[in-house]
Amino acid sequence: MELYQHHWKDGTPVHLPLGKVVCIGRNYAEHAKELNNPVPSEPLLFIKPASSAVHLTRPLDFQGRKGQVHFETELAVLIGKPLTNVSASEAQAAILGYGLALDLTLRDLQSQLKDKGHPWERAKAFDGACPLSPFVAAEHFPNDHITFSLDINEQRQQSGDTRDMLFPIVPLLVHISRHFTLLPGDVVLTGTPKGVGPLLSEQTLKLQLEDKLSVFTKVV
Repeated sequence: MELYQHHWKDGTPVHLPLGKVVCIGRNYAEHAKELNNPVPSEPLLFIKPASSAVHLTRPLDFQGRKGQVHFETELAVLIGKPLTNVSASEAQAAILGYGLALDLTLRDLQSQLKDKGHPWERAKAFDGACPLSPFVAAEHFPNDHITFSLDINEQRQQSGDTRDMLFPIVPLLVHISRHFTLLPGDVVLTGTPKGVGPLLSEQTLKLQLEDKLSVFTKVV
Protein backbone atom coordinates (compact mmCIF):
# COMPACT_ATOMS: atom_id res chain seq x y z
CA MET A 1 0.00 0.00 0.00
CA GLU A 2 1.32 3.45 -0.95
CA LEU A 3 2.22 5.63 2.02
CA TYR A 4 0.13 8.81 2.20
CA GLN A 5 1.98 12.17 2.21
CA HIS A 6 0.51 15.60 2.94
CA HIS A 7 0.70 18.14 0.09
CA TRP A 8 0.04 21.83 -0.31
CA LYS A 9 -2.41 23.10 -2.91
CA ASP A 10 0.43 23.77 -5.39
CA GLY A 11 1.56 20.14 -5.20
CA THR A 12 4.63 20.61 -3.02
CA PRO A 13 4.90 18.12 -0.16
CA VAL A 14 4.35 19.10 3.45
CA HIS A 15 7.39 17.65 5.17
CA LEU A 16 5.53 16.31 8.19
CA PRO A 17 4.42 12.72 8.77
CA LEU A 18 0.80 11.87 9.36
CA GLY A 19 0.65 10.22 12.77
CA LYS A 20 -3.11 10.09 13.34
CA VAL A 21 -6.40 11.64 12.35
CA VAL A 22 -8.57 12.82 15.24
CA CYS A 23 -12.25 13.01 14.31
CA ILE A 24 -15.11 14.87 15.95
CA GLY A 25 -18.48 13.14 15.86
CA ARG A 26 -21.81 15.00 15.78
CA ASN A 27 -20.32 18.51 15.73
CA TYR A 28 -23.25 19.83 13.68
CA ALA A 29 -26.62 19.50 15.40
CA GLU A 30 -28.56 18.90 12.18
CA HIS A 31 -26.28 15.98 11.26
CA ALA A 32 -26.79 14.38 14.67
CA LYS A 33 -30.55 14.68 14.18
CA GLU A 34 -30.53 13.19 10.67
CA LEU A 35 -28.95 10.01 12.06
CA ASN A 36 -31.25 10.00 15.09
CA ASN A 37 -28.30 10.55 17.44
CA PRO A 38 -28.38 12.74 20.55
CA VAL A 39 -26.68 16.12 20.32
CA PRO A 40 -23.54 15.84 22.47
CA SER A 41 -22.77 18.11 25.41
CA GLU A 42 -19.01 17.73 24.90
CA PRO A 43 -16.88 16.76 21.87
CA LEU A 44 -17.17 13.13 20.77
CA LEU A 45 -13.67 12.02 19.80
CA PHE A 46 -12.43 9.04 17.83
CA ILE A 47 -9.27 8.31 15.84
CA LYS A 48 -8.49 7.05 12.37
CA PRO A 49 -4.99 5.59 11.90
CA ALA A 50 -2.51 6.99 9.37
CA SER A 51 -3.08 3.83 7.30
CA SER A 52 -6.65 4.98 6.58
CA ALA A 53 -5.49 8.12 4.72
CA VAL A 54 -5.44 8.32 0.93
CA HIS A 55 -5.30 11.19 -1.54
CA LEU A 56 -8.74 12.62 -2.26
CA THR A 57 -7.61 13.66 -5.74
CA ARG A 58 -7.44 10.00 -6.80
CA PRO A 59 -10.42 7.77 -7.69
CA LEU A 60 -12.26 6.18 -4.77
CA ASP A 61 -12.34 2.41 -5.17
CA PHE A 62 -14.49 0.37 -2.76
CA GLN A 63 -14.87 -2.79 -4.80
CA GLY A 64 -15.04 -5.75 -2.48
CA ARG A 65 -15.94 -3.62 0.53
CA LYS A 66 -18.76 -5.18 2.55
CA GLY A 67 -21.80 -2.95 2.88
CA GLN A 68 -22.46 0.61 1.78
CA VAL A 69 -19.76 3.22 2.23
CA HIS A 70 -21.23 6.53 3.42
CA PHE A 71 -19.53 9.90 2.92
CA GLU A 72 -19.19 12.68 5.49
CA THR A 73 -17.54 15.86 4.17
CA GLU A 74 -15.41 17.66 6.76
CA LEU A 75 -13.06 20.58 7.19
CA ALA A 76 -9.59 19.20 7.96
CA VAL A 77 -7.11 21.03 10.18
CA LEU A 78 -3.39 20.33 9.73
CA ILE A 79 -1.41 20.63 12.95
CA GLY A 80 2.02 22.25 12.82
CA LYS A 81 3.17 22.26 16.47
CA PRO A 82 2.90 19.83 19.41
CA LEU A 83 -0.21 20.45 21.50
CA THR A 84 -0.51 19.20 25.08
CA ASN A 85 -2.74 20.99 27.59
CA VAL A 86 -2.53 24.19 25.57
CA SER A 87 -4.22 27.57 25.75
CA ALA A 88 -6.49 28.93 23.02
CA SER A 89 -3.71 31.17 21.68
CA GLU A 90 -1.30 28.23 21.51
CA ALA A 91 -3.89 26.12 19.69
CA GLN A 92 -4.54 28.89 17.18
CA ALA A 93 -0.80 29.27 16.51
CA ALA A 94 -0.47 25.53 15.86
CA ILE A 95 -2.88 25.49 12.89
CA LEU A 96 -0.65 25.05 9.86
CA GLY A 97 -3.30 24.67 7.17
CA TYR A 98 -6.84 23.76 6.21
CA GLY A 99 -8.13 21.21 3.74
CA LEU A 100 -11.08 18.92 3.14
CA ALA A 101 -11.68 15.29 3.93
CA LEU A 102 -14.20 12.52 3.54
CA ASP A 103 -14.81 10.67 6.78
CA LEU A 104 -15.94 7.38 5.21
CA THR A 105 -18.09 4.99 7.20
CA LEU A 106 -19.36 1.46 6.76
CA ARG A 107 -22.74 2.58 8.07
CA ASP A 108 -24.43 -0.83 8.42
CA LEU A 109 -21.42 -2.21 10.28
CA GLN A 110 -21.24 0.89 12.49
CA SER A 111 -24.89 0.47 13.44
CA GLN A 112 -24.31 -3.18 14.33
CA LEU A 113 -21.30 -2.31 16.47
CA LYS A 114 -23.14 0.52 18.24
CA ASP A 115 -26.10 -1.75 18.98
CA LYS A 116 -23.71 -4.17 20.69
CA GLY A 117 -21.92 -1.39 22.58
CA HIS A 118 -18.69 -2.16 20.70
CA PRO A 119 -16.08 0.33 19.40
CA TRP A 120 -16.51 1.70 15.86
CA GLU A 121 -13.00 1.15 14.50
CA ARG A 122 -13.89 -1.52 11.95
CA ALA A 123 -16.46 0.84 10.41
CA LYS A 124 -14.30 3.98 10.50
CA ALA A 125 -10.63 3.03 10.36
CA PHE A 126 -10.35 0.71 7.35
CA ASP A 127 -7.75 1.30 4.62
CA GLY A 128 -8.95 4.21 2.48
CA ALA A 129 -11.43 5.47 5.09
CA CYS A 130 -9.92 8.97 5.17
CA PRO A 131 -9.44 10.63 1.77
CA LEU A 132 -7.64 13.95 2.34
CA SER A 133 -7.30 16.92 0.00
CA PRO A 134 -4.22 19.07 -0.43
CA PHE A 135 -3.92 21.78 2.21
CA VAL A 136 -4.06 25.57 2.03
CA ALA A 137 -1.85 27.53 4.44
CA ALA A 138 -3.73 28.88 7.46
CA GLU A 139 -2.56 32.41 6.72
CA HIS A 140 -5.06 32.51 3.83
CA PHE A 141 -7.95 32.22 6.31
CA PRO A 142 -8.14 35.49 8.25
CA ASN A 143 -10.74 34.24 10.75
CA ASP A 144 -12.49 31.11 11.96
CA HIS A 145 -15.52 31.60 9.69
CA ILE A 146 -14.88 29.01 6.97
CA THR A 147 -17.34 27.48 4.51
CA PHE A 148 -17.13 24.31 2.43
CA SER A 149 -19.35 22.13 0.28
CA LEU A 150 -19.79 18.82 -1.54
CA ASP A 151 -21.48 18.42 -4.93
CA ILE A 152 -22.30 14.95 -6.29
CA ASN A 153 -22.97 14.75 -10.02
CA GLU A 154 -23.21 18.57 -10.06
CA GLN A 155 -25.92 18.64 -7.38
CA ARG A 156 -25.26 20.27 -3.99
CA GLN A 157 -25.20 17.56 -1.31
CA GLN A 158 -23.60 19.16 1.74
CA SER A 159 -22.87 22.73 2.83
CA GLY A 160 -20.74 23.41 5.88
CA ASP A 161 -20.15 26.61 7.83
CA THR A 162 -17.91 26.65 10.89
CA ARG A 163 -20.34 29.08 12.57
CA ASP A 164 -22.75 26.13 12.84
CA MET A 165 -20.30 23.94 14.78
CA LEU A 166 -21.33 22.98 18.29
CA PHE A 167 -17.65 23.11 19.27
CA PRO A 168 -15.53 25.61 17.28
CA ILE A 169 -12.09 24.77 15.95
CA VAL A 170 -9.79 26.39 18.52
CA PRO A 171 -11.76 25.18 21.59
CA LEU A 172 -11.79 21.74 19.98
CA LEU A 173 -8.00 21.70 19.73
CA VAL A 174 -7.72 22.82 23.34
CA HIS A 175 -10.11 20.05 24.41
CA ILE A 176 -8.27 17.38 22.44
CA SER A 177 -4.91 18.49 23.85
CA ARG A 178 -6.18 17.87 27.37
CA HIS A 179 -6.80 14.21 26.56
CA PHE A 180 -3.89 13.32 24.27
CA THR A 181 -1.08 15.10 22.47
CA LEU A 182 -1.43 16.33 18.91
CA LEU A 183 1.83 16.21 16.98
CA PRO A 184 3.01 18.10 13.87
CA GLY A 185 1.47 16.40 10.85
CA ASP A 186 -1.60 15.15 12.71
CA VAL A 187 -4.97 16.10 11.23
CA VAL A 188 -8.21 16.99 13.00
CA LEU A 189 -11.51 16.41 11.19
CA THR A 190 -13.99 18.87 12.62
CA GLY A 191 -17.34 17.18 11.93
CA THR A 192 -19.81 16.97 9.08
CA PRO A 193 -22.97 18.95 8.30
CA LYS A 194 -26.24 17.28 7.34
CA GLY A 195 -26.65 15.58 3.98
CA VAL A 196 -24.55 12.42 4.41
CA GLY A 197 -25.32 9.35 2.35
CA PRO A 198 -23.92 6.38 0.41
CA LEU A 199 -21.27 6.57 -2.29
CA LEU A 200 -22.26 4.86 -5.53
CA SER A 201 -20.23 3.71 -8.54
CA GLU A 202 -19.67 6.33 -11.24
CA GLN A 203 -20.53 9.28 -9.01
CA THR A 204 -18.44 12.41 -9.58
CA LEU A 205 -17.64 14.47 -6.49
CA LYS A 206 -16.55 18.09 -6.21
CA LEU A 207 -15.39 19.37 -2.84
CA GLN A 208 -15.00 23.12 -2.44
CA LEU A 209 -13.23 25.06 0.32
CA GLU A 210 -14.45 28.64 -0.07
CA ASP A 211 -12.75 30.05 -3.20
CA LYS A 212 -9.38 28.66 -2.16
CA LEU A 213 -9.52 24.98 -3.11
CA SER A 214 -11.53 22.78 -5.48
CA VAL A 215 -11.04 19.01 -5.52
CA PHE A 216 -12.62 16.57 -7.94
CA THR A 217 -12.76 12.81 -7.57
CA LYS A 218 -14.82 9.87 -8.82
CA VAL A 219 -16.16 6.65 -7.34
CA VAL A 220 -15.12 3.64 -9.44
